[in-house]
Amino acid sequence: MWKDFCSLFKKDCQMMIAGKFFLLALGSLLLYTLFINFGYVRFMKAELYHVYLYDPQGTQQQVSDLVYPVTSLEELDKILVADATGVGIDVSSGTPDIILYYGSEKVDRHRADYAYSLLHTDRGYEAKTVGTNTPELKQRKEISCELLFIEIVAVGFLGIASVLFKEKQMGVIRVHAVLPLKKSLFILSKITVFLLSDLVFASLMTICNVGFTSAIHILPAVLVQTAILSVIMALAGFGCTMLLNDFKQFSLAYLVIAVFAAAPVFLAANTSIKMAWIGWHPFYQIYMALKNAYFGISVTTPVYYLCSACGIVVLFLMIQPAFRREMGKEG
Repeated sequence: MWKDFCSLFKKDCQMMIAGKFFLLALGSLLLYTLFINFGYVRFMKAELYHVYLYDPQGTQQQVSDLVYPVTSLEELDKILVADATGVGIDVSSGTPDIILYYGSEKVDRHRADYAYSLLHTDRGYEAKTVGTNTPELKQRKEISCELLFIEIVAVGFLGIASVLFKEKQMGVIRVHAVLPLKKSLFILSKITVFLLSDLVFASLMTICNVGFTSAIHILPAVLVQTAILSVIMALAGFGCTMLLNDFKQFSLAYLVIAVFAAAPVFLAANTSIKMAWIGWHPFYQIYMALKNAYFGISVTTPVYYLCSACGIVVLFLMIQPAFRREMGKEG
């Protein structure tokens, strides 16, 4: 059985090399790395919030140099319209009142606390670290996690479909229908090739954009979550390919999967939009586990791993009859 698996694995690697899959993955890695290092980090640098003070009676005597004074409430309102992340302080009533545009509850509390702190000291504050990460390292980890998630969900799902549709056209599946080997080895070989490819991609993505020193500590946990997502997406792509007739039909299925997997996850994880049901979304749990891995937070709940394992087993059992039906159809 091991010899049969190795033969299938070698054949699948040759198919992916011939289809330039590894070359495309390398191109994606290069593109993501250039975007992170020369685009995202450079233009999305974490900056302190601008604080504007309206104090007509001059009651605040110990105000930081980082505070910008304004002469009227109308001027304060205009400034805040232009600088939506800024914080206004109105002391016209005798007590400091915070004025700001709503972002998210947690961030707004930080903005208000930061603004208050500048009223009671002549020493400016400067954000140096966020937890155990510098602001730039935090940004690098966040964007690397998001791009890795997108790469596996989108490219991994499409990748296995492109290989399988090509093999269907070449009659490869018809050949395997008459070969004296276990049919499940065909599935395992495909999943293994894409799993190893995704693990290598995740390793290079993390090292290139987070840095070797930081990556070496978080990489084991990142690879575990990458493996879970990779196997699920490969099995889903395999199943859809077996059930659908051509790539046009698959494109619609891909759109549904991509929207289901990505849209609500990023809305809930990266915006102030809160959805009560999102905790039941399987891809949300995987995404948050991957994100926590990047920040050194381990997933200790056994329910998560148990559900992931059950999901993988169920998908594997579901695609086997679809694969056998496809072989019978071609035979």
